[in-house]
Amino acid sequence: MAATATATATTTSATQLSSRSKRSSTLNNSNNNDNNNNKKDKSLSNGVNGDRQAMAGKKWCNDVDNGGGSFCWNASFIYWTLEDVQHVARYHWMPCVFAVGLLFFMAVEYTLRMVPASSPPFDLGFVATLSLHRVLASWPELNTLLAALNTVFVGMQTTYIVWVWLIEGRPRATISALFMFTCRGILGYSTQLPLPQGFLGSGADFPVGNVSFFLFFSGHVAGSVIASLDMRRMQRWEMAWLFDVLNVLQAIRLLGTRGHYTIDLAVGFGAGYLFDSLAGKYEKSKRREALSHKEALIT
Repeated sequence: MAATATATATTTSATQLSSRSKRSSTLNNSNNNDNNNNKKDKSLSNGVNGDRQAMAGKKWCNDVDNGGGSFCWNASFIYWTLEDVQHVARYHWMPCVFAVGLLFFMAVEYTLRMVPASSPPFDLGFVATLSLHRVLASWPELNTLLAALNTVFVGMQTTYIVWVWLIEGRPRATISALFMFTCRGILGYSTQLPLPQGFLGSGADFPVGNVSFFLFFSGHVAGSVIASLDMRRMQRWEMAWLFDVLNVLQAIRLLGTRGHYTIDLAVGFGAGYLFDSLAGKYEKSKRREALSHKEALIT
């Protein structure tokens, strides 16, 4: 009987321990499930909160059904708020100004009456320099003096561009000028603009003797920009500023004498920057080729 009682007690004790263990395991599993659920909830919450930031820099791509390939777009602006718009207007004001300019000139272009073929071209620069044109027309000596000074300035440009190649061994400005004048010749011959009415020529002007010349675009202005950019690379600030001031005065004189249209001068400024950049890229490509050639010889 004693043995039976002891066995029964042992069995009861084991059953209680097992039951406690099962309850503890169940509780632990429940707690683990709750923790996992909480983590999932937090993850989902963080994912929802982070979607807006992630979408701002995410590029979406879809396959094209019929054409093969794919197309992509960045839809970040869909999630912009008023704060985002204010941020763009404050820190990216220049593109915003250009956007306003686009809308403004679209309205101007579509409502403007075009100049008839029988009339001379309209040029805002000619309107702005009408007083100067009248002075130069009534004072030929002044016109000749300014033409001579302009020729000296063109000589300064040419001398500097050739000097930095032959003497200093830096060909970028010379390469840029060669690119520029070749392109100018192609464009000038392709579309030959009529000589502006009221053109005031001078034998002291360059090209000497008032021989024929291309109006589009201004090689005078572009050459000066090329020289000025090279001066800035070499930190010759005073010379660069001098050339810039003389270039502006040159442009005003060319408008006053009707030697160029405004568009010729504006594109001349841009052409100077463009061809200087292209010459720089040309130099870099040649350096890479030379380096690759050396490495090939060494190996």
